[in-house]
Amino acid sequence: MSFKSKPKKQKFSGFSVAEAFQHLHLTKLTPWTIEIEAVAPSNFFKQRLEKLQRFDLRASEESKKLLIDAILEEGIEGFNHLKIWKGANLETDTVGGYVDYLVAEDRDYLYTPFLCIMEAKKDDFEQGLAQCLVEMAACQWSNQQIGRAIDIFGIVTNGEGWKFYRLDLAGTVQETNLYSIQTIGVVLGLLRVIFAMCE
Repeated sequence: MSFKSKPKKQKFSGFSVAEAFQHLHLTKLTPWTIEIEAVAPSNFFKQRLEKLQRFDLRASEESKKLLIDAILEEGIEGFNHLKIWKGANLETDTVGGYVDYLVAEDRDYLYTPFLCIMEAKKDDFEQGLAQCLVEMAACQWSNQQIGRAIDIFGIVTNGEGWKFYRLDLAGTVQETNLYSIQTIGVVLGLLRVIFAMCE
């Protein structure tokens, strides 16, 4: 009796931009303009940002995660049906790996995510895009397994800069401009729009 070994799944981090585009059958991304209203940050959030300045937010990847955590925490405020999962495992039949952040329904277990957020390590937004594309496709596949056909959202960020993506059911991917936390009200407004679409 012979046992066939399962084919090894490719890791999200192993994709180049060209490979990610090929994986999703993309030739280009479509510009995406989101109509938003800027959201005033809460006093608690302003104090938290001030305290975070005591950390090395330029060079340290771990410190940047604290900044991302704080911004996501503020952005998801009021969305009681959503939950953020950090370092969660996501797999399809061909790809897999751990995702920096996933947003899904608020349950005690992770169930078909709507949004994946990729930290741009060493400020490498290009590699972040490659990973984010493949992770969005994995999220969409995961939803299709339960008969749920929905658009999937993605974000690539290094804490300071934020880019937003949408993978629609036709397989088109839309991309926004890069937004800076120098205009934090705009970033929070964008997050609220994305979270509202997820919810």
